[in-house]
Amino acid sequence: MQFEVPQFIEVEDKIFGPLTLKQFIYLAGGVGISFTLYSLLPFFIAVLLIIPVMLLSVALAFYKKDDRPFILTAESAFKYLLGNKLYIWRKEEEKGEKKEASNQNTSQQLIIPKLSKSKLKELSWSLDIQNEIQ
Repeated sequence: MQFEVPQFIEVEDKIFGPLTLKQFIYLAGGVGISFTLYSLLPFFIAVLLIIPVMLLSVALAFYKKDDRPFILTAESAFKYLLGNKLYIWRKEEEKGEKKEASNQNTSQQLIIPKLSKSKLKELSWSLDIQNEIQ
């Protein structure tokens, strides 16, 4: 028995002429928002707001960064801006200590601080940090 294996499954179907459904929705949404701004606001203010709206809708429809759609890049940017960040402070060494530290093994770059002597608390802290990073 032979089965046909689907080919080109990553390519979206063109529904509206040369546009896919997503591209059409992004452009139609941009045109709709622009028309609403044009009809509700004075001409000069409307034009100032329509230009960024149309640029965003065209970027969402056509622009790709590293073969990824712009919507995924924008989503990642918002998650980074609004998400939790972990900052680990490392004390800068004095000049004399720098020479001694450079002589030691440099493969150990990141030092994770010890919170307490309890292994359970340390394990809990490391799991919390891993959850915040992801």
